[in-house]
Amino acid sequence: QVQLVESGGGLVQAGGSLRLSCAASGRTFSNYAMGWFRQAPGKEREFVAAISWSGGSTDYADSVKGRFTISRDNAKNMMYLQMNSLKPEDTAVYYCAAARSLRLSVFRHEYAYWGQGTQVTVSS
Repeated sequence: QVQLVESGGGLVQAGGSLRLSCAASGRTFSNYAMGWFRQAPGKEREFVAAISWSGGSTDYADSVKGRFTISRDNAKNMMYLQMNSLKPEDTAVYYCAAARSLRLSVFRHEYAYWGQGTQVTVSS
């Protein structure tokens, strides 16, 4: 089992920045690729960003490319999502997730463990 806890959400004006954190405990953190997903009211949970077990490979949804940066610190069992130039359409609950393997994925079903989520609200 892997336990994941997100933090860092909040209310920010459009154009602002937030940094989300995901703290992992349980099994060896470096055994898992990790990802961020988000879910807006009335919408499906969607892929945001993913990172391989080593941090050497990353992938992003087109909607956040150039604005968001995913990173991880395996020594601290932490993952981060730096979000810049935020837009109202980024408003959602953000979830961190641990994949079933070392390789990063953009698909929800390939993630085995999920956090409870943290709310991000971007005002216009």
